[in-house]
Amino acid sequence: MNVQDSVPAAFEDTVGDTALREALEALRRAVLDEAAPLAARFAALAGREDDALANLAHYLALRHHDLRALQRQLMRRGLSSLGRLEGRVLPTLDSVIAAASALEGRPSPTVPPDAATFFAGENRLDAASETIFGAEPAGRYTRIMVTLPSEAAGDPAYVLSLARHGMDVARINCAHDDAAAWRAMAGHVRAAGEALGRRITVLMDIAGPKIRTGAVLPMKKGKPDGRLRTGDALRLVAHGAPRIDEDAAFSAAVSLPEIVTRLTVGDRVRYDDGKVEGVVESVSGDEAIIRIRHARADGTRLKPEKGINLPDTALGLSPLTAKDTDDLATVLECADLLGYSFVSRPEDIDLLDAAIARLGTGRPLGLMAKVERPEALANLPDLIARAARRGPFSVMIARGDLAAEIGFERMAEMQEELLWICEAAAVPAIWATQVLEDLVRDGTPSRGEMTDAAMAARAECVMLNKGPAVEEAIDLLDRLLGRMSAHLDKKTPTLRALQSW
Repeated sequence: MNVQDSVPAAFEDTVGDTALREALEALRRAVLDEAAPLAARFAALAGREDDALANLAHYLALRHHDLRALQRQLMRRGLSSLGRLEGRVLPTLDSVIAAASALEGRPSPTVPPDAATFFAGENRLDAASETIFGAEPAGRYTRIMVTLPSEAAGDPAYVLSLARHGMDVARINCAHDDAAAWRAMAGHVRAAGEALGRRITVLMDIAGPKIRTGAVLPMKKGKPDGRLRTGDALRLVAHGAPRIDEDAAFSAAVSLPEIVTRLTVGDRVRYDDGKVEGVVESVSGDEAIIRIRHARADGTRLKPEKGINLPDTALGLSPLTAKDTDDLATVLECADLLGYSFVSRPEDIDLLDAAIARLGTGRPLGLMAKVERPEALANLPDLIARAARRGPFSVMIARGDLAAEIGFERMAEMQEELLWICEAAAVPAIWATQVLEDLVRDGTPSRGEMTDAAMAARAECVMLNKGPAVEEAIDLLDRLLGRMSAHLDKKTPTLRALQSW
């Protein structure tokens, strides 16, 4: 029986218990049938059978069905509406079928799971989070990650202060500074952890083929503030110095020159996490002219070291650059967790592991994949399965780059879907990019970013960027996450006693 046939879109409120139970049984059969090939593929990628991957296959199969009419009938009967089953697909279906059978007055065709089976998924996720990030902090579920500034290399007292305020994970961005600075930062983090008697995880984030502006040249005449606005033309230069003329009032070199020659007319180009968007108007030799289509009313200043995203362009770039390969030796020496940028396919994980193997170290190292390209979205289940072969794994929802690739509107729902997929697979998730950005930078948060930070309580970790008021941001986030942990467990509202009324 097809579940849609059993539960039509216009499912009347008077539908009988028998039809409901049959629809649930049909759904369970469909999930098992559709998940079988997925589970086999995941097991092949992982090199073994895995309960978390099997649940992921069940979840993906379930979510291929539109269950809204069925949910309405379940709610009317006081049963689970299936809306919070990410970590326990079959156990939830079995429990609901048993309850529906009882309402009908007949024996259940499924055996209701015991508590250990029903909650096994969330226990797997908790264990994975502790392995990756360390023990759960007192008073909150979500860990706090802080990006260390360059100055931290020479200031152990500052690192200790971050830890005292509540930093659980220290992020070292290998796109900046050098090996000596990274070693110093990691050493300060270890010392801070020893002083406080707790583990503080060291994440080292290798740079990857990040496309950034190099030298920039804004036209002075007629553009005294050097700001890009709608209608302006920007010349990207693959080789040599930027140049301006009557065709383009702005010009910039790029960190990866080859991408300029891969642009085609009509490709979109986004600058600085999508603050500016343009379209390729012409390509000639080693130069491309970008016509700005969207920008802030007061413009955006063209600066070096700002990110460029090319959502329509086939880049063909390896996620592991020569610099990354050189940096790996220091990462393996200092880090607990490696951040892997621009990972898109299972083969990218093999590429990284081969490079690590060549260094001849047996030291275990957790892996954090940054989801920042559309290819990574499409291949995320397979990436998770391949990573299961190697050990501790987590996913960073790199919302800045990802939004610049897929658009802000799509990003709003995609960040939710990524949390669901990670929970289904018992993979810890990191909520990243611009969290409490105004507070970190200026000392005063906005209403919107407070709400965004509160939503981060559904992730296992949230990342703060560096800035002059980061300690205040840690304090606020620690309190906020603590309060939200009492109200929300992943997607499940928890009903603590209210004191406001």
